[in-house]
Amino acid sequence: MRIFTFILFIGFTFLNYACNSKAETSNDPQAITDPVADGETGTENAPELDRLNLPDGFKITVWGEVENARSMAVSPSGTVFVGNRGEDKVYALQDTNGDHIADKKYILAEGLTMPNGVAFRNGSLYVAEVSKLWRFDNIESNLKNPPKPTLIYEDYPTEAHHGWKYIAFGPDDKLYVPVGAPCNICDREEEIYASITRMNADGSNREIYAKGVRNTVGFTWHPETKEMWFTDNGRDHLGDNFPPCELNRVSKKGQHFGYPYCHAGEIADPEFGGKFPCSDFVKPARKLGPHVAPLGLKFYTGNMFPSKYKGKIFIAEHGSWNRTNKIGYKISMVTEEKGQGVKYETFIDGWLSKSKNEAWGRPVDVVFLKDGSMLISDDYFNKIYRVSYEG
Repeated sequence: MRIFTFILFIGFTFLNYACNSKAETSNDPQAITDPVADGETGTENAPELDRLNLPDGFKITVWGEVENARSMAVSPSGTVFVGNRGEDKVYALQDTNGDHIADKKYILAEGLTMPNGVAFRNGSLYVAEVSKLWRFDNIESNLKNPPKPTLIYEDYPTEAHHGWKYIAFGPDDKLYVPVGAPCNICDREEEIYASITRMNADGSNREIYAKGVRNTVGFTWHPETKEMWFTDNGRDHLGDNFPPCELNRVSKKGQHFGYPYCHAGEIADPEFGGKFPCSDFVKPARKLGPHVAPLGLKFYTGNMFPSKYKGKIFIAEHGSWNRTNKIGYKISMVTEEKGQGVKYETFIDGWLSKSKNEAWGRPVDVVFLKDGSMLISDDYFNKIYRVSYEG
């Protein structure tokens, strides 16, 4: 009996090692030739959705399921691409029968290092690792057998701390790529850290677009002014209520938003604040909650929601991790007027049980489909939700 038990132990140990070794990353993404589920994905509406609070007339359902679902990008034909941070894969999901549930899911690449960022342009999918950018050409025609990607850039820092990236193409057709601070609070000499960069679609002519940005994992552009708006995660370990996280507006290239010297436009950092006054930096367009971890955001330009929601900024708040009483874990909404956020309110909440101080879901990104409905990714509950208006 002891020999049999020992053999079982050795067998399970080897199996566990083999499974863990699969997470090792490589420099060349490998495409998966078959979809995860060519047809039925097994997506079901979870009973947990009954805990969510939505405005009257709105409905939320499970649209798709993706392990560690992070940043999303939508093609004109409606294919939804999804990145990962805790995993190593990039996915594509499609609703082919129009029932508002993804019925096909494909793994496009695996073996990547925190492939959080995805962007779509002219038939090509762009994917951001920590230090590299890849392009998958003619991707929608090859979902079952993705092409070998082209490496368009590989000179970003390799630090994992705030190293995962959100990427998007701006109205100028340039690819915008942030580089987070490699720390909670530090003053690095290299100008690339705590910045938002931009480059041509082929990876050429990289330049720094905005400075003093601690860790943005979401930006978008105003539908009329074409100015960039981005969220920024405030520094940690200044207490439960300081500093606020930020919603910022970039009105011109080269602006500095304060990090690491000044937070939220008025709080001098206790370590580095003596170097420059807060008046030297651009103030937030809106202060958000402290430690709410705002990530993806979009202006609403669709026609499904009531007219009062036109032009509102919807923000996915991932939620606090180091606060005594947790906050965030919701979709918030900001009203913009003349370049400022004049109102900040909750659109959907309920992912956090305040009585237990525990969360069962964490919103990451928001995108909108052609019909005007909203998709929300949740990297904790491993779901993509669809929010529609049926009032």
